[in-house]
Amino acid sequence: MTAGDAALERLVDAILIPPFSGTVAPRWLLDALHGGLAGVTLFAPNMAAGPDALAELTATLRAVAPDLLVAADEEGGDVTRVWYDTGSPYPGNAALGAVDDVALTELVYAAIGADLAALGVNLDLAPCLDVLAAPDNPVVGTRSFGADPALVARHGAAAVRGLQAAGVAACAKHFPGHGATLLDSHAELAIVPDGLAAVEARDLPPFRAAVAAGVLAVMPGHLRVAGLTGELPASLSADAIALLRGSLAFQGVVLSDALEMRAVSDPFGIPGAAVLALAAGNDLLCLGRDVPEDGYLAVRAALCDAVRTGDLPGTRLEEAASRVTTLRETLARFRTAGTDAAAAVRTAGTDAAAAVRTAGTDAAAAVRSAGTDGPAAARVAAGTTPGLARHLAGSTDGGIGLAAAHRALRLTGIRPELRDPAVIEIEPLPNMAAGDARWGLAEWVPEASLRRVAAAPDPAAAGAIILKAGADRSLILVVRDAHRSAATRAVLTSVLAERPDTVLVEMGLPYWQPPVGADQTYLATHGASRANAQAAAEFLGLVTPVPQ
Repeated sequence: MTAGDAALERLVDAILIPPFSGTVAPRWLLDALHGGLAGVTLFAPNMAAGPDALAELTATLRAVAPDLLVAADEEGGDVTRVWYDTGSPYPGNAALGAVDDVALTELVYAAIGADLAALGVNLDLAPCLDVLAAPDNPVVGTRSFGADPALVARHGAAAVRGLQAAGVAACAKHFPGHGATLLDSHAELAIVPDGLAAVEARDLPPFRAAVAAGVLAVMPGHLRVAGLTGELPASLSADAIALLRGSLAFQGVVLSDALEMRAVSDPFGIPGAAVLALAAGNDLLCLGRDVPEDGYLAVRAALCDAVRTGDLPGTRLEEAASRVTTLRETLARFRTAGTDAAAAVRTAGTDAAAAVRTAGTDAAAAVRSAGTDGPAAARVAAGTTPGLARHLAGSTDGGIGLAAAHRALRLTGIRPELRDPAVIEIEPLPNMAAGDARWGLAEWVPEASLRRVAAAPDPAAAGAIILKAGADRSLILVVRDAHRSAATRAVLTSVLAERPDTVLVEMGLPYWQPPVGADQTYLATHGASRANAQAAAEFLGLVTPVPQ
């Protein structure tokens, strides 16, 4: 390898954040970080050994590359990586949008940021700023603050402020807006049905607000917009990224959505999509969860070849690497400037948990103050603080996440008096962004009183199972996004016809409710996080409420 080849490979590595398998850094990754790799993207399997092991892992990575980027999808609510096996201790955007307390949103995201900083994660692939124009959207759902652009804008800006007050870079996604699509870009190219004018009026305001709030990164979506992207998705469209740079005046890092997603990998392959993404104006490339070492090497080789052949201008690569370097330097300054900021954010969240259960709080101002002189600079050093999980803002049952989740509950009908309740959870349709993260009321219900059933393919059989399980007992049905599943609605209708005293708990979006008089109690949580579930369990009397 010539000196020029080595320099080019180093420059390409400076814009890549590949994944890896397991909970221990492999040798190839450590060597790549030593050679200039920008960082890594962590997923739930990397975190499966628990918070202490995760902090040790990121410390190992940082010992090789002190200013590396450690990225993760930690949105709170249904999309969680750190808390995948237990459910997130924070409600997600739909719950925060339902409460519509901007100070609360900022405080919750500051707590998420403080947890991530303590674990060594400094780039959160959040918040989701998609305006939910299509209730049947298969991938956004509770990840959105709501259907009103102004609401999404004000809460998106608050989320950005909260995360970055804790020293963690926020990444607004999925530009220019995924909320009106009816297809999942994990599986195929999503299409925004109503063109650029509608996007500018409906979908861009949250991104404008995030840019005004100082967001450090923006992620384009794998979605096509008529009048803007042509046949390409926004993630590979120079015109879409020019809109972000020009009309929105964004100067930070443009970070690609996962290039393994089939919307781009099917037509172009991951290496080909990487070349197109960089050429279009992306600065930092996320490869996805299931790309092995040889996949990373193939991407690096494709980018190097594209520069050598002139298909990709070297100046474009240099520009991207420069922006990523600036981001790394900014986050490194955060770490060294504010050694106590993350702890201050956690303390602010703990002290404010009771206050935020009622409207009107100055807690978010306290969070901003905590980060004013240098956001969350120091992680808790791995090995020096045993039981790190106890020190995370989201680790306590009585924390800010639970308080926020209680405020998001919405009751229709009467508060029930339960007698030996049987709790039946109906399997939801899949959401590829959330995966199979834990959800439901199992933690607060005796094992013998809990059952999970599938509505499809036989709703009548499922209904019969539910009625038998609930005979001579109070009956609680728990669903997620009943509006998206005809089979689920058929089960609910049949059960309610026999048992109108059923308590129905909707842990997704409350777009479908039984007809008036069909049930006595309908409780909407606006999400399926652990915090949402615990709030519902406490409200229903399944468990004694945690003192706030």
